[in-house]
Amino acid sequence: MAKNKFQEPETMARCLPMSLLQGMLGGKWKLLILWYVSFYRMQRFGELTRRLEGITQSTLTKQLRELERDGLLHREVYPQVPPRVEYTLTPLGESLVPVLEEMVRWSEGHLCPAGYRRGCERGDGEDADGV
Repeated sequence: MAKNKFQEPETMARCLPMSLLQGMLGGKWKLLILWYVSFYRMQRFGELTRRLEGITQSTLTKQLRELERDGLLHREVYPQVPPRVEYTLTPLGESLVPVLEEMVRWSEGHLCPAGYRRGCERGDGEDADGV
């Protein structure tokens, strides 16, 4: 795992486990990237670009590389024209799925408007927007 500002000694002294986790997951888009890859079991770059409205290609590339470097995502490149690249969770990434699911439940209970109904059950293949 590469060094970042959350791995400075004074930050890590506060709470090592949370500092390490923040270093790995810190980034505007990383949780959503991991959620979509876990939800759909596999995502291509273009699919993620469409789902993450407002993300730039350079930011998506950077965050995907960081998640791959930290062992959460696997990147498979297929030798064809044009090249096809697919992202899946590694076993380490899969171990985060229960945490992501609990975060969704917490958000539904505390942040979503009354009457909200989740359309993104893991494995149903389509979220509320049909994306």
